[in-house]
Amino acid sequence: MEEQKRLVVASTNVHKLAEISAIAGAFGYSVISRDAAGIPDIEIEEDGTTFEENSLLKARVIFDMLGGEAAVVADDSGIEVDALGGSPGVYSARFAGLKTPGPYAAADDGDSDDFAAADMDLAQEHRSRQDRANNAKLLRLLEDVPHERRTARFVSVISCLRPGMAPIVCRGEVEGHIDFQETGAAGFGYDPLFIPLGYECSFGVFEPEDKNAISHRGRALMSLAEKLGAENINI
Repeated sequence: MEEQKRLVVASTNVHKLAEISAIAGAFGYSVISRDAAGIPDIEIEEDGTTFEENSLLKARVIFDMLGGEAAVVADDSGIEVDALGGSPGVYSARFAGLKTPGPYAAADDGDSDDFAAADMDLAQEHRSRQDRANNAKLLRLLEDVPHERRTARFVSVISCLRPGMAPIVCRGEVEGHIDFQETGAAGFGYDPLFIPLGYECSFGVFEPEDKNAISHRGRALMSLAEKLGAENINI
């Protein structure tokens, strides 16, 4: 039975893999990484313009590489900041240094300073340099934006492909706002800046199980589990 309920995760992000494993495990699914499934270390070009497009794209590449014989889940996620017109959105993971044309693409007088700030951020040195620079850029762009206009949301779209069955695509969101400084050493990405609605501390302060209970990824995976349960399918 456990063998029938295995999910191969398309992501190579160890933080995402840990969250998906913890959440999916609570619903009785055994999660394995794409490395453990024998997928070579390739970079999938995420050229979609929506979370849904990128999530399905990543799932399809891994599904095809496994010969269409295993259930695959892929996540595409990011943060949407209202004062920035919804940016960084699908470009969240590579916001600082981003070369894609747009109002917040890399600029010689901006993004280089964000990476310099990342190198000086010793309190967050356990995070990747890219994550620290992303947060520095977001704080820089919101420097003069008051609290009431710093509304934002985390978005996660989970796609699940299974042999001989229609794709399932689930979206999860959590509303909140961007703080004026980073707090906490937990989580990853923009977690130390994001305070979920109804709370007074950032995701960077949350215990993993508490974050998973209300997070965008947790909600997307809960929706996926409900849909699989409604189909009464072991995958």
